[in-house]
Amino acid sequence: MKWTIKESQQEEMLVKRLSTELNLSTLIAGLLVKRGIRTFDEAKTFFRPQINMLHDPFLMKDMDKAVNRLNSAIVKNEGILIYGDYDVDGTTAVSLVYMFLRNHYRKLGFYIPDRYTEGYGISYKGIDYAAQHGFSLIIALDCGIKAYDKVYYAKEKGIDFIICDHHRPDKKIPDAVAVLDPKREDCSYPYDELPGCAIGFKFMQAFSVKNNYDSVDLYSYLDLVAISIAADIVPITGENRILTYYGLKQLNTQARPGIQAILEISRFNRQLSVNDIVFMIAPRINAAGRMRSGNEAVQLLISSTEEEARQFSDNLETHNRDRKDLDKTITDQAVEMVTASTDFLSRKSTVIYCPDWHKGVIGIVASRLIDKYFYRPTIVLTNSNGKVAGSARSVKDFDVYSAIEKCSYLLDQFGGHMYAAGLTLSPENVEAFIEKFEEAVAASIEPYMLEREIEIDAEIRLQEINAKSIRIMKQFEPFGPGNPAPMFASHDVFLPDNQRSRIVGNNHLRFTVLQKGTKKEIGAIAFGFGDNYSKIADGKPFSICYHIEENDFNNQKSIQLNVKDMICST
Repeated sequence: MKWTIKESQQEEMLVKRLSTELNLSTLIAGLLVKRGIRTFDEAKTFFRPQINMLHDPFLMKDMDKAVNRLNSAIVKNEGILIYGDYDVDGTTAVSLVYMFLRNHYRKLGFYIPDRYTEGYGISYKGIDYAAQHGFSLIIALDCGIKAYDKVYYAKEKGIDFIICDHHRPDKKIPDAVAVLDPKREDCSYPYDELPGCAIGFKFMQAFSVKNNYDSVDLYSYLDLVAISIAADIVPITGENRILTYYGLKQLNTQARPGIQAILEISRFNRQLSVNDIVFMIAPRINAAGRMRSGNEAVQLLISSTEEEARQFSDNLETHNRDRKDLDKTITDQAVEMVTASTDFLSRKSTVIYCPDWHKGVIGIVASRLIDKYFYRPTIVLTNSNGKVAGSARSVKDFDVYSAIEKCSYLLDQFGGHMYAAGLTLSPENVEAFIEKFEEAVAASIEPYMLEREIEIDAEIRLQEINAKSIRIMKQFEPFGPGNPAPMFASHDVFLPDNQRSRIVGNNHLRFTVLQKGTKKEIGAIAFGFGDNYSKIADGKPFSICYHIEENDFNNQKSIQLNVKDMICST
């Protein structure tokens, strides 16, 4: 693992000035500068995001057309179908738009396509469902940016589309009534990293403005937006930071029945963070679409009573346990397949295919392979309805979508963004695709992208860590892509004479550290580092990189280092 110290131009001068202006330590000022914050006003915006800082939704291309068509449908008493993808972003988006519109109009339905019989995005089956049930307007969320033929098919049946997507479009745009996607080349919206649920939120925001509805009613749905931002791994910067900040407040003060049911079944009883959404809430919502039907996730999220929510949360918990079992089994099989390959070491990508694997977990398996085993762009393929479906994941700074695009002549369809994508192809094209993808990756990936890296904000002495610094660093939250939790490194640390390291849980290392020249002892936990027990037990100095956190155990709060890597003497 490579440790890299983050650099920023003119850092020293900026840090000193910001430290003086904000009356903060140079350590905290340095963290701000490395996050692109240069002035007092920028720091104020960062620490105190305000809901009125959200951009005017009508700055988004086609927003006026979308609102006018929605209002027209309501006036004419048309059936409106809220359609979304089966993942967290799609199901939260459908839940938000469905629940908010239901406060103003009742002739609504929602539809989540089946992952196995319909696949990703807008389907002919979904359009047929709309026609059969009298829906003449479909609002598509988190999908549709490449649904040219489907939109045309719907038009022939007298059905209009409003598309709300955030995936990268082609130069061609579907011929829908309105296409809301900040990534459109002809869209000048100031922020283009919103997930699908946030696009739906902006649509409802514009709808509220046009109809003079109280915006406060809409803000109560920001919990769903925050869940989608965290789960879709989009940058928590700009408008996403504001939405996540207020969404987390909503989650932690007035969680809706569906989320409360997940918290209860998980026995979770502390303040929720972005990490908690990613590792606890999102997998359970996702499990519905992976193992059964995304409809169950929507039904959970729109539940109005605890009893109703508990029923759906129990189902999702069962699906999630089944998903974990499948995930582990298939990951083990995938690792065996990769390591058995004779040319594995010479390749810059990993693409593996097994027709019997469960389609619902191949994206997770691709992520597992990168995170734990083989750090390179990865695609996992399996059979689905006579075709081969794949999920792609990438490594830092490498655009896997562009690499897949270079293979597009071998594909039936594909979509996604820089770090994650989905694709479909015919079985006879699999071998050619594997070679072409490897060729595309090898031609454009830089050597540094294939090396795991930890970016360190600052090298510090343990004596610099204090309660005030931690209190201010907590205000850097919410953490996530674009605003990671501060990472520090300290060298020449060792175990005090009266302390011993110990292995706890599943191979985790708990210990206390001192640093040469200081008397300050700080507790530390290193998850998964039990194998280092003997390397630090002899008292020799070592180096650590870590996050600083507040440990709350038995109502006793203490400073703790969450160690992410160690360099020990040999």
